[in-house]
Amino acid sequence: MKLSPLYVQWEQEAQKQGQCMVVENLLTVRFGTLDEQLATIIQPILELPSQEYASLMLHLSNLSREDLLAKFNSNHS
Repeated sequence: MKLSPLYVQWEQEAQKQGQCMVVENLLTVRFGTLDEQLATIIQPILELPSQEYASLMLHLSNLSREDLLAKFNSNHS
C-alpha cells in the first residue's frame, strides 16, 4: 500500500509536533516554567542526533538550568 505524499508529510509534521511537546513538557516539569531562554533551545535539542537527544533527556534531571543553557548557547551561537 502506497501512502500519499500529503499523508506522509502530515504524519512527519505530527511526529515533529509531538516531539516538540515532549521536550516542552520535560523542560517545564524540570524547571517549573518555559520562559523565552528555554524555549529558544527546544529546536536545537530536537536537532540533536538521536543518541545525543536520548542521553540529554535521560540526564535532564541532573542538569542545572544554567548548564543546559550554556551547552546550547556555546554549541549553537
